[in-house]
Amino acid sequence: MTEMVFGTTPLRAGDPILPRWWRTLDRWSLACVLGLFSIGILLGLAASVPLAERNELPQFFYVWRQAIFGVLALLTMLLVSTFPPRLVRRLGVLGFFAALIVLLALPFIGSDFGKGAVRWLRLPGGVSVQPSEFLKPCFVAICAWFMAASQEVGGPPGRVYSFALAAFSVVLLALQPDFGQASLLLFSWCVMFFIAGAPLFYLSVVLGLAGLGGIFAYGASEHFARRINGFLSNDVDPRTQLGYATNAIQEGRFFGVGVGEGTVKWSLPDAHTDFIIAVAAEEYGLIMVIAIILLYGAIVIRSLMRLRDERDPFIRIAGTGLAATFGVQALINMGVAVRLLPAKGMTLPFISYGGSSLIASGIAVGMLLALTRSRPQGRMGDIIGRGRR
Repeated sequence: MTEMVFGTTPLRAGDPILPRWWRTLDRWSLACVLGLFSIGILLGLAASVPLAERNELPQFFYVWRQAIFGVLALLTMLLVSTFPPRLVRRLGVLGFFAALIVLLALPFIGSDFGKGAVRWLRLPGGVSVQPSEFLKPCFVAICAWFMAASQEVGGPPGRVYSFALAAFSVVLLALQPDFGQASLLLFSWCVMFFIAGAPLFYLSVVLGLAGLGGIFAYGASEHFARRINGFLSNDVDPRTQLGYATNAIQEGRFFGVGVGEGTVKWSLPDAHTDFIIAVAAEEYGLIMVIAIILLYGAIVIRSLMRLRDERDPFIRIAGTGLAATFGVQALINMGVAVRLLPAKGMTLPFISYGGSSLIASGIAVGMLLALTRSRPQGRMGDIIGRGRR
């Protein structure tokens, strides 16, 4: 009866792992991820060629690298999606502290690659890692664990612990400075805090503190103030990244200027990463942009629908946090390109070039797929009975 009401798939005794995984997986979300990755390769063929020529490398050097990192990301996603919720939680806890240690060490061992912010760890072979990308999904998992534990009878003050982790992580990222990732982390925590049943008053206090922090950052950080002033300015310098992106989107109109006919990729230094949506809009038009938005929206909405009747607090809170973080990161990237938001230097998941972004997105979506797999929910009376014991 429970399966009929909640739409779950009953597990069969002795069922092999792979058939059980495939039967309980959200295959529509998986298909949308594969669609996003395919679009990323398609856009990379156009956007990364100018960069390769400037660096005197083979034309499709960055495309091949994106394909390799993308395959690793997809394999990681599929592996993590087989994990039970208990293992997802452990991965989040271990991954959070590992990423946090690397972030603390970045001022001493990191590199800014000439961009003014020490966000990357340089590895042999020309490989770089951005630890903040891996911090995000692990942060969601550990905070959800604390919040879920606080709902147990006699449980710890998990909301307080999660707030302490959030405050420390946000300040650490802001000091790099990486205000985009800091804002995204704070947003994901607020979503989970709300889902966990926190009073709106406390949430309002946190948002008020965030606003005060933004005012302080505006006065203390020239980098932050410059981006805010550029966003609020009535005029856009056509020689800036926003100017090039805005012009490209306008030129693309509905159907685009044609495959390979775009010019913005020759002007934008980050056309293959932060502003890849401008390349899509110019060459393929509004149709491609709408398709990308629909794919992201489908993943988020389907995940939330599958979490709607979930009774395990950790699964419900963590899954909602992961879905919200994934969707909002995409919205931020596209919002910056059309000047709805200040420039933040944030990638478009599974589409932008970047090994850290691709693999971290694979971990995040793998966690989400693992938590949204169909599973028997049990009777509410059994759950209440367990809580009383």
